[in-house]
Amino acid sequence: MKKYISEMIFTFIFVLVVLGVTDDKKGTPVMCGLAIGLTLVLVHIVCIPITGTSVNPARSIGPALFEGGKALTQLWLFIVAPFAGAALSAVVWKSIGSEK
Repeated sequence: MKKYISEMIFTFIFVLVVLGVTDDKKGTPVMCGLAIGLTLVLVHIVCIPITGTSVNPARSIGPALFEGGKALTQLWLFIVAPFAGAALSAVVWKSIGSEK
């Protein structure tokens, strides 16, 4: 459960940053790449010791299929948790972004 929650939370943070800096009204287009890149680095630094980190389900599917075994049994975590975190982030951003 700890791994699921950490994957979900860190994907939530990453997607929220992406939504924030790329927003036409509130974002800062000049710093988009830097903000997104540094956030992704931070997410990996913090989350790798916990789960091996994914943040992107597509990045996990290929290696898991190639390696098989234990990786396939853990694959659900790296698919479900990022989608849940991203969906939660979209809901939060919609409520924050709708403020005038």
